[in-house]
Amino acid sequence: MMSRGTISKLAACLLNISEARNAQVVETIAKATVSVKESQDLASKTHQGSELACRSTVLNIFRDYDYNRSVLTIVAQLPVLQHCVYNACVHAYHNIDLSEQHGGHPRLGAVDLIPIYPLSSDVSLEECGNVANEIAKTLAKDVRGSSFFLFGTADHPKHRGLVQRRKEVGWFAGKHGVQYDKLQQDLGANPSTRYGLTGVGASPYVTNCNVTIATQDVQFGHQIAQCIRASTPGGLPGIQAMAFAHGGNVEIACNVESFLKEKSNTGECLENKSGTIFDHYSYTSAEVIENKVRTLASERGVDVIGTALIGFTPDQALNLAIKALRSEQSEYWKTRTDVRMM
Repeated sequence: MMSRGTISKLAACLLNISEARNAQVVETIAKATVSVKESQDLASKTHQGSELACRSTVLNIFRDYDYNRSVLTIVAQLPVLQHCVYNACVHAYHNIDLSEQHGGHPRLGAVDLIPIYPLSSDVSLEECGNVANEIAKTLAKDVRGSSFFLFGTADHPKHRGLVQRRKEVGWFAGKHGVQYDKLQQDLGANPSTRYGLTGVGASPYVTNCNVTIATQDVQFGHQIAQCIRASTPGGLPGIQAMAFAHGGNVEIACNVESFLKEKSNTGECLENKSGTIFDHYSYTSAEVIENKVRTLASERGVDVIGTALIGFTPDQALNLAIKALRSEQSEYWKTRTDVRMM
């Protein structure tokens, strides 16, 4: 077993794949991340003489049938994480044919997104960007036909954000008739209907919070999403939001980005309602997001049905990663349900 002091350089990947309806395929991809022997070999080559957490863990698997999209929360020490994510992606490309995929969520790739996030305070965004870049380069070489666009600190020297890059490559139209021959990749082959185009990058931690409202009016959902986005005056810090028809209702799907504390423009309204990661970052809590959506929805007499946190807040991810790695629970997802409801 490992003591707390030996678990350093922890990072996470919230791997987004375009498959959720075949549970066996999703679990095969998850299990490909936790090859203990290979991870130990990689760790020993990377940090000779140091005591490392040589196992990775998959903390969570979230599968959404309507969206036909799964998110795997993979955590390991940074050198090991590179190997684990590479393994998972190879299996995903082998098992998912994007040309046969149907679902209600935007996507451009069989592996749609490979974001690398620092978890422990001794991991920098630059290191995560380097690892993300290496993953993309190695996959482009080893999986013929795969292609990649870069974002965040992997997109050197421009460091363009994920939303900007997704707009540039047409991700937001990615569930209907994508013309792959018109997409522009940074690495790999020309995008194809088989593999599509994968986003790879690094940024401060991002989690997902989805608020379901009791209506089938998707346009109203779009209006709420617009109001709560960080880019909208009076919106919530770090929030990117979209609205989708989902399960007979409308879901406001939010990416919750960590942000530098001094960049918060709402001051005291986040006090005691946000968590903090490390010393410099904050994030808007699920409670704040739900309350904002509830207020906006009530203007039309629409109720909030519930709120789902997909995976974990940054602090939860770090604490559970330490717990899972100390107890060598590489398949930690089997100990919990997919979604925590508020």
